[in-house]
Amino acid sequence: MIPLSTAQEGSLVRVVNVMSGKGLMLRLAELGITPGSIVRVVKVFGSGPILLDVKGSRIAIGRGAAMKIFVEVIGGER
Repeated sequence: MIPLSTAQEGSLVRVVNVMSGKGLMLRLAELGITPGSIVRVVKVFGSGPILLDVKGSRIAIGRGAAMKIFVEVIGGER
């Protein structure tokens, strides 16, 4: 299990846990990022945001939020 912030571009990951307050958890749930969700890391912008593909939608999240989302890698780059 690793923080989403350290996942490589192109990785397919499964969300295992979100270690955050209620506000961020609700916001992520609205975006479809909940434990069990499958997410592809599309682009990592250095120390900035991370672009994700969640259920066919492109979503950018900040590095701070990504550090609180713990994932397991289930597939490599495509």
